[in-house]
Amino acid sequence: MAQVVALYRYPVKGLTPEACDTLTVLEEGRIAGDRALGFRFASSRMPDEAWSSKYEFVALVNTPGLARLDLRFDQRARRLRLSHAGGLLVEDALDPGGRKRIATALQDHVLGLDENPLAAHPERCPLRLVGDGARPRYQDNEAGQITLHSRESLAALADASGDSTLEELRFRTNIVIEGVHPWAEQAWVGSGIRIGSIEFNVVKTKVRCLATHANPRTGERDVPVMKILVSAFGQREPTFGVGMLTRGAGGEIRVGDPVSLLGR
Repeated sequence: MAQVVALYRYPVKGLTPEACDTLTVLEEGRIAGDRALGFRFASSRMPDEAWSSKYEFVALVNTPGLARLDLRFDQRARRLRLSHAGGLLVEDALDPGGRKRIATALQDHVLGLDENPLAAHPERCPLRLVGDGARPRYQDNEAGQITLHSRESLAALADASGDSTLEELRFRTNIVIEGVHPWAEQAWVGSGIRIGSIEFNVVKTKVRCLATHANPRTGERDVPVMKILVSAFGQREPTFGVGMLTRGAGGEIRVGDPVSLLGR
């Protein structure tokens, strides 16, 4: 039987994941507390609370070295802590002054990285820390789809890459399952699945970007995931995992919940 084996959410877009035993699925089809903050470029014309493309943020797609940062977000206290190599980079509250200090500290760190999106684009500074820290809004698409992949698909990709240690964290997925054939989830698009007591529509395959090339431990671009997905598996676009929306009410999903396929 297929079941959930890992759950993740990402309080700040492009930064450290939180491994969770339980995730709260909102009726709108997002994970509570997921991508509730982000570091947006000054050149973005979007209001702070509005969704925009990942390319208007500092994120792994343009700054692989972010993977070396350790993030801790206390949602109740509304405090964000960033560390690097065991040393504190910044810790502050999400009030106006704290937001500026956090954004400045991250900006200074990013400017010191070999690969960064700021040095050649001064118009992108100063960074803005956007989001209220509670409402999820900065997913890769405006609909805010919940993402899922199987460990069998990951194993197939790892085998094709020649790297048996390929980690699922580089895909920044919310729900990881086990107990299906490799790539089974790709065929679920247009169908529904039930996880625990919650029903989802599987709406699309997840097209991948350069963020997947970044090693989630070292921050180095070490595996050409996009090229491997296309060349080894005959894909037209590099896809891994799927995006989902709820079929109705939300609720909680837990590690160990069964996963079953529903009709179209």
